[in-house]
Amino acid sequence: MELMVLLNALVTRLLFVLHSLIGVWRVTAVKKEPKYWLLALLNLLLCLETGLTLKFKQGRGYKWFSPAIFLYLICTVPSLWLLEIHHGTQYCGNEPGAVQVNISNQDFNQSRDNSHGSEGTDHHIIQTAKVFVNQLSTICETVWTLALHQTFLLLLVVGRWLLPIGVEITRDQLSQLLLMFVGTAADILEFASETLDIEDVRKNYALINAILAVWTWSMLQFPLDLAVQHIGCKPNASTRRIPSLLLCRYSAELWNIGVSLFIQDGPFFIVRSILMGHFRIFNQMLVFFTAKNILVVTLQLYRLAVITLDFRATVLQKSRKGGVSCCPCEPYETNTHATTDQDTEMKECVAFPPKEEPQAPSEDQ
Repeated sequence: MELMVLLNALVTRLLFVLHSLIGVWRVTAVKKEPKYWLLALLNLLLCLETGLTLKFKQGRGYKWFSPAIFLYLICTVPSLWLLEIHHGTQYCGNEPGAVQVNISNQDFNQSRDNSHGSEGTDHHIIQTAKVFVNQLSTICETVWTLALHQTFLLLLVVGRWLLPIGVEITRDQLSQLLLMFVGTAADILEFASETLDIEDVRKNYALINAILAVWTWSMLQFPLDLAVQHIGCKPNASTRRIPSLLLCRYSAELWNIGVSLFIQDGPFFIVRSILMGHFRIFNQMLVFFTAKNILVVTLQLYRLAVITLDFRATVLQKSRKGGVSCCPCEPYETNTHATTDQDTEMKECVAFPPKEEPQAPSEDQ
């Protein structure tokens, strides 16, 4: 096993565990009940996944799915749920976080000056750690929750980048996936922070749960790599059907459209429409992002119609000419130049038989 692969696999999962434990610590501190430390046991699943991946995959990733990212979601999402629900009863004063940080910085400077004239380096480290913990404890709870949301989404993107890739995905595909995740994370963070920050929403416990459920549902796209990978097609009987050929050729595009319609922009639009239509909640940002969701959904439906019509026209044209319709790795028009045996093996195509003319009955019949 390569040393860099081993280090990336272990360091990334260690970051996941540390962030999850910080979330559990905040829940325990807010609820003031030690029983919430039991949420930390969820990290055992991530430890088990780490051992299995190192043993059977030599630390590398899987095709189409990342178990480490999925288990990180399982370990962290419950803590954020509890913090957001408790957040509904917690309000900060006028910028108390900045005032408390300034006070803590003064304490830090005093402890540093005192340590120089007392017990040396060990005492200085202990005092610095105490001041740092006190400083973190005095930060407003709403700031803590938002910071956990932000670092959670950043770690999903950075962690997917650091995790060793499998042989089925290229670095070019990984870069495309990471760019998609950055835009997706920004939209998800905006949905959770802006929507839950509305005062009328905070007063409605059912609305908070509904918004958090949609937020959790949108997070499930991060463990999947289907946005940049095509489903392989093989020349068999099932791939001669039009839906199978369409999925074979446009699997990545169809997945992106499905994510937008059913996992992200579609559900976000429904929630915001309910807030404005049923609960009469209006503000400038809510109206703007609702319009943005409508535009994205409309463009995705337009894209789906273009893909379907283009594919249908191609199939009809090829079937009339008795041509060949190829898989996503092959261009629509076959090259007239001769290809090598290696190129031929890399391309898998499905032939459409030409239409047969009805035969006239013979004289014997």
